[in-house]
Amino acid sequence: MMVPAALLLLGVLAAVAGPRLLARADWTDREPVVALWAWQCVVAAVLLCCALSMTLSAAAAWQAVRGHVFASAPRGVVDAYAFGTAGRWAAGTAVALACGGLWSAAMLVREVALARTRRLRRRAELLVRAPLLPGEEPSGGRLVVLEGERPDAWWLPGATPRLVVSTAALRRLKGRQLDAVLAHEQGHAQARHDWLLHCSAALAGGFPQIPVFAAFRDEMHRLVELAADDTASRRFGRLTTALALVELNEDRGVFGPGPTRHAHVPQRVHRLLTPPDRLTAVRRLRLTAAAAVLPVIPVLVAVVPGLRALG
Repeated sequence: MMVPAALLLLGVLAAVAGPRLLARADWTDREPVVALWAWQCVVAAVLLCCALSMTLSAAAAWQAVRGHVFASAPRGVVDAYAFGTAGRWAAGTAVALACGGLWSAAMLVREVALARTRRLRRRAELLVRAPLLPGEEPSGGRLVVLEGERPDAWWLPGATPRLVVSTAALRRLKGRQLDAVLAHEQGHAQARHDWLLHCSAALAGGFPQIPVFAAFRDEMHRLVELAADDTASRRFGRLTTALALVELNEDRGVFGPGPTRHAHVPQRVHRLLTPPDRLTAVRRLRLTAAAAVLPVIPVLVAVVPGLRALG
């Protein structure tokens, strides 16, 4: 009964090697959408290894679980997994992995609930700062202008998503720069980047001792911004998008000598002004296909004994 142990070792290998290979790759900033996909595949492979190992360990420990998992399998397939040789570790492994799965689900629910609370609070604040006048009907417009001395713009998701822009930002954004900001935020909304951020934050918050999940969260925050920058720059140009970023963030001290929590903004501006060459379509396709293979490997490892028995 070596398959569950092999799956756990494979999960550890993916968790260690995957982030290192992506960190050394020279194409992630050039193709942030492909990099987002690759990171998701790495994490999916790690989670699949744990889920399949849990399932097979539970099947080895308890006859009832085995009957459900292999209900329609021939007797030879069940014998190929050698469940009778499983030691006491099978039940403990299954329980530990099941607790990890439940904890992950709880962290995701918590993260979504907190995000919803924040969104409702911001919508309430928006109604206070931009109330409807007597007799005015809700227009459902996508752009809301707020009085403010600080240049700011953000996308407020929900049933009726809106772009909120301060008057200071309108005074600063010239020409098509406002359109570039809108396109940037629309890129986030269309790609559902909020769900990527929720999932990565849930895994990193639930398992802070596991480096792959922390790296996943950090890279999601960085790569979604690069992907949205590319969405805006394709429509309105890299220079326009870079100038819009500068105008919105200049007063926050992000371009100063000291470190700030917005230190990624200068890097994004530099990337827009000195665009790297994109990969060829063939190489993008190869990288996408190679990443898609990663979650398939644990499945193949799990079914190899059964396939051998049938063959």
